[in-house]
Amino acid sequence: MVKFGTAGLDNNFAQMGFKKTIEAPLYLEKMGLDAFEYQCGRGVRISEKSASEFGAACREKNITLSLHAPYYISMSSLEEEKRLNSINYILDSAKAVKAMGGSRVIFHSGSCAKLSREAALAKAVDTMKLIMKALDENGLGDITVCPETMGKVNQLGTLEEVLTLCGVDERIVPCIDFGHLNARDLGSIKSIDDYKNIIGTMEKRIGADRTKIFHSHFSKIEYTTGGEKRHLTFEDDIYGPQFEPLMEIIAQKNLSPTIICESDGTQGPDAAQMKRYYKSLVR
Repeated sequence: MVKFGTAGLDNNFAQMGFKKTIEAPLYLEKMGLDAFEYQCGRGVRISEKSASEFGAACREKNITLSLHAPYYISMSSLEEEKRLNSINYILDSAKAVKAMGGSRVIFHSGSCAKLSREAALAKAVDTMKLIMKALDENGLGDITVCPETMGKVNQLGTLEEVLTLCGVDERIVPCIDFGHLNARDLGSIKSIDDYKNIIGTMEKRIGADRTKIFHSHFSKIEYTTGGEKRHLTFEDDIYGPQFEPLMEIIAQKNLSPTIICESDGTQGPDAAQMKRYYKSLVR
């Protein structure tokens, strides 16, 4: 079953009269959505008690939870302390999402810095191995970690790089951010065939089972020669990518991803638009 939801709270949340994060499940229910990605980009600051309470509220409304780890993770940092601290950030994120009753932690791998892409990826693979070992040692082996494709050219996070990280352990599931892929390759996603190529590459590299349940971020993103510049809303008709072909391939292949909308302030309405279109294909 495909899940649709939002990254954090959008402008529509307050406009509909909601005020507190604990009310997010009520908002999502009203929007006809069933997933939520809790944002910890600036640090994991939610207490275990608050996480548990929020998770209970989400379960009551059948909302599937994931959590975005801090943005300052750097798996290929030349500073060993910074690289190893990334493991702790993932552990903190895993503890928080587990307290919520969720099961997925999404994270950015970081930049290549002064390393070649090959050297940066090799260092990130080593960090990924240490992350999986740390999760197991801390009783968090049931949490799924999801490295994300990134939108800036100098960031580690091409489709191939993310799938290489997923190759470390069969429990790792990719977070495919189609807006990021489109932005870093200057508008490469234009048709259903482009989406098919991405899905096909995933199937070849990590198998059909993990591809079927991949995690996804979706938004239209403005880009420059360096890649991602800023997130847009679905009203944009210049940068893309368009969501309809993705929904079509998901329906055709009977995939069951979780799709989190990251539009600029319109996550709820835009996620609902994706879900309506998808539902029209599978009736």
